[in-house]
Amino acid sequence: MASNDPVGIDRSAPEFVEALARGLAVLEAFDSRQPEMTFADLARKLDMSIATVRRNILTLEALGFVRRHNKHFLLAPRILTLGSAYLNAFSVEEAVTPELHRITSLFGDAANMAVLDRGDVLYIANVAASRVARRSATLGVTYPAYATSMGRVLLAALPQDEVEDYLERLVPVPLTDHTVTDKSELRAILAQTRSAGYAVTVDQLDYGITAIAVPVKDMSGRVICSINSSGYTPRLSPEELVENRLPELRVAADRVSQLLARFPALLHSLAPSRP
Repeated sequence: MASNDPVGIDRSAPEFVEALARGLAVLEAFDSRQPEMTFADLARKLDMSIATVRRNILTLEALGFVRRHNKHFLLAPRILTLGSAYLNAFSVEEAVTPELHRITSLFGDAANMAVLDRGDVLYIANVAASRVARRSATLGVTYPAYATSMGRVLLAALPQDEVEDYLERLVPVPLTDHTVTDKSELRAILAQTRSAGYAVTVDQLDYGITAIAVPVKDMSGRVICSINSSGYTPRLSPEELVENRLPELRVAADRVSQLLARFPALLHSLAPSRP
């Protein structure tokens, strides 16, 4: 389990509560590939003993976050209260979605906002003109940062030593025939993204997804998140995105930055932590 920890976590620190970390790891283990698991399934996936998994699962079941079906366990609807607490506490809807709605009203398709989380992009806002058959961009979903426009923007904003650390740890997977997995090429892409101030991806995450992303900064100029505009590859070209959508996306990023200044708690929550 420690191999999945964010950089800088010290599990030996006296304040670190291992039992809590294990409970959260159990919750995070459920996904679309394994929505239901037995004690043994979870023990294998998390590299925990069955006794440890059992204590955690039964506690989570008693709290209402997990249910059982025969010998399998699955997340219960109450888990949604954890995510909704974040959205409600920090006024995400009020601070972010007006500009995402404006972008979709101009261009259709979808607009999203994400932060960097353990080498992935974590979606915290999404507005879509329509739903099409492709990877979901719903709230709370994560995707590999190297294969997304928003992820590349966020990685490019890191100090170079953190970029190198990320690339050293990275085990890239070809999600499509077009996914860039060569680390030297990714390093060059991040350098170009840093220089240009935006990133464009075509069929990197999934076939049919073309996107352009820009950073959102706080008043000090620090990149805290990114927003993008995405659409269907056969209808878009990178040149069209840069010419038509990039200017409006930059306007949206500036406005979101100004809006976030009115919500300091959300701004502090989004700010990247440094190991």
